[in-house]
Amino acid sequence: MPDATKTQAAAAGTGACAPAGHDLATLLTLFTASFPIGGFAYSHGLEAAVREGAICCAEDAAGWVALLVARGSGWNDLVLMAAAHRALRAGSVGALAELGDLAAALAGSAERRAETRLLGDAFAAAARPFLAGTQMSDGAAGAGALPVVAGAVAAAAGLRLDHALTAYAHNFSSGLVSAAVRLVPLGQSEWVAVMAELRSSVASSAARASVSTLDDLGSSALVSEIAAMRHETLETRLFRS
Repeated sequence: MPDATKTQAAAAGTGACAPAGHDLATLLTLFTASFPIGGFAYSHGLEAAVREGAICCAEDAAGWVALLVARGSGWNDLVLMAAAHRALRAGSVGALAELGDLAAALAGSAERRAETRLLGDAFAAAARPFLAGTQMSDGAAGAGALPVVAGAVAAAAGLRLDHALTAYAHNFSSGLVSAAVRLVPLGQSEWVAVMAELRSSVASSAARASVSTLDDLGSSALVSEIAAMRHETLETRLFRS
């Protein structure tokens, strides 16, 4: 992962200025639970973890999500998103397909591979109004793994990488905490408290990812990967992953 100096530089750059009004409106549209890609149907293995007793309260949920964003599948998503953003900015549309294949290979279970691909396709379709007149207006780079599509769309829409990474990390975290609200269950006030606690993880991981390379890919969230595999064999379930 990036060293401390690079991370501090990225964090400083992220805080240098807030998104302009137009870009902020785009971020708030693309990276929210209401963006119509069907993210509410996936728990990313969290349902199995709750069923097995690994997540029983708000504190457990916060720790689970923070780990994913810092050193798990969420971190890998941010690194892949950053690579896709840079590729599109450099005009390397062909590199997006390779990044999509890499993202699929990093998914530790069949459900997670289906999750990232289906959500990526849905994201590309839903984002079309933002892509008129851009490199992606013809849909040539508009399908594949979610973080790759999200990075390419953000670049095509002219969004700054650090802002887009923060928005993605926040949306990733919010989706999992919302799943925990239904599964644990948690109260709405606990949802707010968990999201407040996750702010530092979201910001620091996005800052690190903004200066990352593909060499920084890697996950140590093995329990989450195992939970995602076990979810596939649950007899009854609310979520698709």
